[in-house]
Amino acid sequence: MATFVLVPGFWLGGWAWREVTGELRRRGHEVYPLTLTGVAERAHLAGPQVGLETHTTDITALIETEELRDVVLVGHSGGGMPVIQAADRIPDRIATVVYVDSGPLPDGTSQFDTNPPEEQQRLRELIGDGHLLPPPAWDPAEDPENLAGLDDTALALLRRRATGQPLRAATDPVRRTGGRPVPTALVACTFPVEVARAMIAEGHPFFAGLADAALHGLPTGHWPMLSEPKALADVLDTIARG
Repeated sequence: MATFVLVPGFWLGGWAWREVTGELRRRGHEVYPLTLTGVAERAHLAGPQVGLETHTTDITALIETEELRDVVLVGHSGGGMPVIQAADRIPDRIATVVYVDSGPLPDGTSQFDTNPPEEQQRLRELIGDGHLLPPPAWDPAEDPENLAGLDDTALALLRRRATGQPLRAATDPVRRTGGRPVPTALVACTFPVEVARAMIAEGHPFFAGLADAALHGLPTGHWPMLSEPKALADVLDTIARG
């Protein structure tokens, strides 16, 4: 059986993985859902100093303190960025990196950079002098593609439990040290696998790092751990079993 470390995307804590965690444990896997510094039950630790390196250390510290090896390290959405760096720092402990509707951004690129200029400007005006990126409204009328598959209960949970995301986790660029590459897999949810495959072939910078990845499709919205938890656990189980 495998050892999973599950890293959530922006605004979410380890709580978002609850159903996936249960499904994987029922299959005999060891599972560590992680809450990053400054979010959810660790929101009181948020501050302007909390950034991508902090979240990378959250991951590496858990793995090293628990003496975990052959880890299937899963990063959802913005959680993929600290996962990229963590795998680079401790590749000898990682069996596979799984990007869930995410991907290995190129060195020097931040999550914030992936937004068009007008969206960056809107967000900066919204944040002002603050250090937290506020969660979205979780309104399907405003964001039908990303929120696809979420029922009223899941949407209410997101509105109730999502917290601000430390801004530097979004604005700090990814930096690799040149550690040994580890195997990767992609779980594509809001875009078809065929699109990902085409963008990999074209050398798109957001997909170029997945050239050797195993590709898996899970058609749903951007939060599959809430919209399709059993199906996501099935895919992760398949990846872990090779």
